[in-house]
Parts: sequence; structure tokens; C-alpha cells
Amino acid sequence: MSSQSTAPIAETARQTADRLAAALAPAPRGLIIDGRAVPALSGKTFATENPATGRTICQVAEGGAADVDVAVAAARRALVNPAWAAMSAYDRGQLLYRLADLIEREADELAVLECIDNGKPASLTRWVEIEGSIKTFRYFAGWTTKFGGETLPVSPRSGARILNYTTREPVGVCGLIVPWNYPMSMAAWKVAPALAAGCTVILKPAEQTPLTALRLAELALEAGIPAGVFNVITGFGEAGAALVAHPGVAKVAFTGSTEVGKAIVRGATGNLKKVSLELGGKSPQIVLPDADLGVAAASIAAGIFFNQGQTCTAGSRLYAHAAIHDELLDRIAAEAAKLTIGNGLDAGVNFGPLVSQEQWDRVASYVEIGQAEGAEVMIGGGRPAAHGEGFFFEPTILRGAGRDMRVVREEIFGPVLSALSWSDADDLVAQANDSDFGLSAGIWTNDIRQGHRLAAAVKAGTVWVNCFNMVDNATPFGGFKQSGWGREHGRQAMELYSETKSVWVNLS
Repeated sequence: MSSQSTAPIAETARQTADRLAAALAPAPRGLIIDGRAVPALSGKTFATENPATGRTICQVAEGGAADVDVAVAAARRALVNPAWAAMSAYDRGQLLYRLADLIEREADELAVLECIDNGKPASLTRWVEIEGSIKTFRYFAGWTTKFGGETLPVSPRSGARILNYTTREPVGVCGLIVPWNYPMSMAAWKVAPALAAGCTVILKPAEQTPLTALRLAELALEAGIPAGVFNVITGFGEAGAALVAHPGVAKVAFTGSTEVGKAIVRGATGNLKKVSLELGGKSPQIVLPDADLGVAAASIAAGIFFNQGQTCTAGSRLYAHAAIHDELLDRIAAEAAKLTIGNGLDAGVNFGPLVSQEQWDRVASYVEIGQAEGAEVMIGGGRPAAHGEGFFFEPTILRGAGRDMRVVREEIFGPVLSALSWSDADDLVAQANDSDFGLSAGIWTNDIRQGHRLAAAVKAGTVWVNCFNMVDNATPFGGFKQSGWGREHGRQAMELYSETKSVWVNLS
């Protein structure tokens, strides 16, 4: 008998989903506090749904302010526990490497878990969310032995001989609040540098997508990260607000809407805790007449339709030169037609549902607003005919948008591209910058000098020239204006989770 015939047959994504659902359904998932899964003190639970079907996956503990108190106490104990506080930087890095290995071991299952909880196709989740998280933990594991202070030459007025040096110390207990659009990778972006810096954390996932956060905490415990270092509170706004306001929390890191970000800033003033924010975006895609339209159209379509447009950097404002505007829109529409809409557990699907009915209603309302303001629905605009259940919304292009329309100025967070035409280069820059947001931008041109000039002129934290949505752990990510405070990735992320101490030693 051949080895091929005796090899085990791998599960399909649907089989994995059925197995996970059967395992999750019998009992509510608990909070992770001090190394244990526990029910909410109130006894409350809530349902988490599969966006492709609208059906409940399982019940999850609904944490509240009282649970946050318990989690903060556990994180504060762990912060000074020698098992964590006295651990060498090398050993701390080894734990993060081990956690990355465990995520890799569970990669296929985690991808399916994210798919049924978020709606993103499992194949894309495996690549973006899970592989991205593995890389993030390994990247910051390497920083543990490379992030520290320095010796500085000082010139005291007294003429004393002084040794001055700085150290980097963990900022303390960190409240990490992450969104539903990229649940696993957004958690990794915050948890990895916080733990690498020696902090302890309380992760608050979005109520729509709690499942991979809980599994990540379980894997952290299996990796050997001490109890209380990594806690998870699932629940609604009450839990998040309690975490933000808690006097025992030294720092809050948040990714989400600008409106909620402003509320977090207000809530954090009680003890003046550190705050970093990655907020909304309304990213312009600027296309010059000399651009390669085939390449630009494919990337622009991906930039707005990937993850069903539920991406903070989504290129949702298209500024196409009048000479190529119509051809470019036709090409983008053709790219949209190539997308396979369906349940993300099925092979070949690359466009899933929106995360919830609430989000579907929001996107649909903006399409109606755009039409009322004078834009034309070129493609899409509603529910695909073949998908009666679930929260599916078609890839949509609004043609003839104007600079003052709400669909041009406000973040929709769905697969809706607002297309504008331009002919005056100076006015183009003014239009691109005429936004409350400044997270990212795309520029398409074969004249690299023009690319550099526009990159300098556009007010955004990240500018992609002849590419879009490229991210890497080594380069800083964050926004200008109301798109946030601080930068994630790289050394800048380590700085977010540490304090600098200056030490003066008189050698005279």
C-alpha cells in the first residue's frame, strides 16, 4: 500500500469549523484572569455570531467593571512577581518565540476560528491574521535583548565627574483594546511589544470577535508566560470604559474609531495614563495620467475591497485624473467582478460578509446617503442576490462623488469606493488633504519624481507609491491628525510600553 493512501486526510475548513463549533457550544467561554478561565462575576454571557450565517457560535462571558478590577489586581501582582519581573530579557524573548511556535502549530485551526467569528475567508485569515501574528511575536521577541538605555556625556556646572545613564523600564499594567476587523493581528500588534517590554496586559477584544483573543491567552499560558501577565476581558463598552478609567492601569492602547478614541482620551485623564491610538482613516488613492492603469486598478480594488472594506487604511477616496478616470473605473469594476463572494470556509472564496447586521446597516445607509447627495452607484450597492443569509454586501463604486459629500468625508468601513475626477495638480493635493483623517494614502505614477513630491505633500502617516497596504513589523505605523497618536511596530512600539529613567552618579 502506498504511503499516500495511508496518510491522514486533512480536514476541510468546514470540517474544522464544525468540530470547533461542537467543542465551543456546550459551555460559555470564560474570561482569562490570573491564568484561569473564569465566568463573569455577574454571571452574564453574550452570543458571538458567525457573520456568514447570522447564527450563534457560542456564549462568551460578559465581563464588566468588577471583572476589570480583578484582572487589574492580578496584572499588578504579576508585574512585581519575580517570576516575571526578574526574568532576564533573553528568557522573556524565548517565551515570545515559544508563543509564536504555538500559534504556528495551531495556525489552521486559528484561521478557521477567526473566519467563523469575523467572516474573513479562512484562506486570507491564515495568511494575513495568523502568519502576521506569528511574525509579530517573533519580531518583538528579538527586541527583548536589544532595547535598553544608553550612557550620555553630561556637563554639570559644578565640574563634578558624573556618570549619567538611562534605563528603560516597563510602563506597567497595559489595557489593550482591539477592534473586530483584524482581531488576531491587532491583538499581536499590542500584546507582543507590551510583553517584550516587560509589561503585564489586559486584552479587551471587540464583542463581535472574542474567540481568537481567548485562544491566544491560552497559548500564552501553555508557552510558559506566568499567570496574571496576560489577561483577557470579553464584553461590551462597560468593560472597555472601566479598563480605560482604572487607576491601576498605566497605559491604554486602542485601535478603532476616532469617536471612541476621543472618549478614551477623556476617560484616561483620571491618573493621566499613557494613551496610544490608531484610529479612523479615509485614505486617498491618487492616480496620475501616466500610471500603469492595469496595475493601479488591481491594487486599488484590493485596497478597498479586501476584508470587505473593513480596514482602517482602506483606499476609499479615489482621485483619478480626468484623462484616465473612465477607463480606470471600468478596470476597477472588472477587478471587482473577479471576486468570489461567499462563506469564507469554502475554497476559492475571497470576499466574505461584513461582521454584523449593525455594520451592514451602516454601509447600506452610506450608499443611500451618497445617492441622495448626487453620486451614482456604478456597481454593487446592496446584498448579493445569491446570499440571502448572513451579512453580505456587494463591492460598490460610487461614481461622480463630490469633495463635500459625506461618503467622501466620513469613514464608511465597508466595500464602498467614492470616485472623484481631477485635472488641477495643486487642487488635487488640497483635496487629498481636506480630511479630518491622515492614516495613509496611495499614489500611482510612472514618474518617480512626482511620486516623491506628492508623498511629501500628502498629510498621512503612511504613503504607498505604486503599491498599497504594505505593512511590516520593522517600520512604524500610525496616523496624522485624527487618525491617532503614536506609532506601532518597530522600536517606536517598544517605546510606547516603556518609561525612560535617567540615573546620575557622582564619581568625584
